[in-house]
Amino acid sequence: MTWSTRQLAELAGTTVRAVRHYHDIGLLDEPERGSNGYKQYGARDLLRVLRIKRLADLGIPLSQIAAMGEADRYPHEALQTLDAELASTIDRLQRIRVELALLMKQGSPTDLPPELGEVVAGLSEADRSYTTILTRVLGPTALDSLREMLHATRDDPAGREFEQLPEDADERTRADLAERMVPYVRDLHAEYPNLSQVDDSPVGPRRATEALAVGLRDLYNKAQLDVLVRVNQQLNAPDRE
Repeated sequence: MTWSTRQLAELAGTTVRAVRHYHDIGLLDEPERGSNGYKQYGARDLLRVLRIKRLADLGIPLSQIAAMGEADRYPHEALQTLDAELASTIDRLQRIRVELALLMKQGSPTDLPPELGEVVAGLSEADRSYTTILTRVLGPTALDSLREMLHATRDDPAGREFEQLPEDADERTRADLAERMVPYVRDLHAEYPNLSQVDDSPVGPRRATEALAVGLRDLYNKAQLDVLVRVNQQLNAPDRE
């Protein structure tokens, strides 16, 4: 007794399309045909399809199964490799679950590292977004300074005013705010001198500098940018005695 393609597929728990695909890629030899022109499959064909399906269900690519040939035993090396890959995947998924639990607990932005999610909760949207960019372009040294600063930053009234500064703020308002922000920013630079370091940036110093400049331009309004320029000018101005 022989089986048709459909009957073979049903016995093996697969589909006619899958059986035909096995033929197309050389995994399954073409069987003899009956007088009616239909394929006639036997026990050996069924066992071959069962083996292919079993290995494929385990996650072994069909191309690799084809390279194994007709050997009846399971390939130890291929299974060892698959087991190592699965262990790595499980480890990665477990780490993701830990991060997800932390994100759900904090309700923090998903684009920030989990350890920073809680400390940026009180920042403005622009500051949170800029912090995200910082975490992508700063090197290890500057990133450590950023984490330390975010965990220890004191509330500054001038900083709060800066967050709420409207784009149409007049000259006097901007100049006054910059003047009041200088001491606070100067203290931050003194306490965290490595914060602006991009020499060891993972994307390179030039690209890091460009990314930070684009972040400032796109995330802050013109009045805020003007205040930042004024602060920087005063910080870099020669001391007058």
